[in-house]
Amino acid sequence: MMTTTTTIKTVHDPVIEQFVELFGKRVKTDAHLSRYTSARVGGPAELFVTVRSVDELQTAVETAYNHRIAYFVLGGGSNILCADDGMKGVVVMNRAKNVRFRHIGAKVICTVDSGMSLGMLARQCIDNGLGGLEWAVGIPGTIGGAIVGNAGAHGGDIDSVLRAATIWEPGRGARIFSNDELKYKYRDSLLKREQGRDISRRVVLSAEFELIPESIKVLTERAEAYETKRKQSQPLGASTGSMFKNPDNLYAGYLIDSAEMRGASVGGAQISEKHANFFINTGNATAEDIRELVAQAWNTVRDEFNIEMELEVEMVGEWRLE
Repeated sequence: MMTTTTTIKTVHDPVIEQFVELFGKRVKTDAHLSRYTSARVGGPAELFVTVRSVDELQTAVETAYNHRIAYFVLGGGSNILCADDGMKGVVVMNRAKNVRFRHIGAKVICTVDSGMSLGMLARQCIDNGLGGLEWAVGIPGTIGGAIVGNAGAHGGDIDSVLRAATIWEPGRGARIFSNDELKYKYRDSLLKREQGRDISRRVVLSAEFELIPESIKVLTERAEAYETKRKQSQPLGASTGSMFKNPDNLYAGYLIDSAEMRGASVGGAQISEKHANFFINTGNATAEDIRELVAQAWNTVRDEFNIEMELEVEMVGEWRLE
């Protein structure tokens, strides 16, 4: 049986008691992250806390930071691959979902909490006759993750509609970042570039999107066309979403397919037959199965085409990398 590295405690009883005082029964010490990730893999969180508002989110990460404990904010659970040994420190499940609209001239500003589902927000905007996010219908994940990764599809992305974001900075508190300050690039941002670094991360609290009134009928038809295209091109089943970023002027799925890796498998993990940039948990995959398959695809593409693909997915948790 696999032992977990989270048996070495980093969150001690007095800190747990403080979190319980703050969040009550929404604090858990035995939550397996496979229940909360789109790939359905991941071991236990040392401490798991569910928050329901922006204020609670800020309180949770500030509490962890003040005690010098690692923290990670979890939204929809997509675009991450969580280790089988789980995660040390505090995992904060973000369920802050408040949405507000206000008119400014011919445009409408949507202010939304970072735990709101991006796809659900897109549908709510369509129902209100507001254009700008319809490309996001069907995209998994939350607003916070979308802002960090500059989520996009069908020619649209966060960069094109984000006006500003309120972000908590460790040791400094919350402040508003303009779109320009987030330094967006393709599936990249200032916040994304903090991943993998041994630092306390900034946390997205809320965002403002600039939307334009349009016909509900037109927006609905556009969204339905995007949904149809997505269903035709992307596989069903448990996955992290797109595994690799597309290299310049190429598609990661095409490269993996051309390297004859389509359908390849390791344990319960398989490269999708429908779209080779999706790595599927067929039912009993471990995170290590997926990681090994990712490494095989990366190495094969590099050897075949001399191209080193960049992960779009973040590997989180306690990996046993040699």
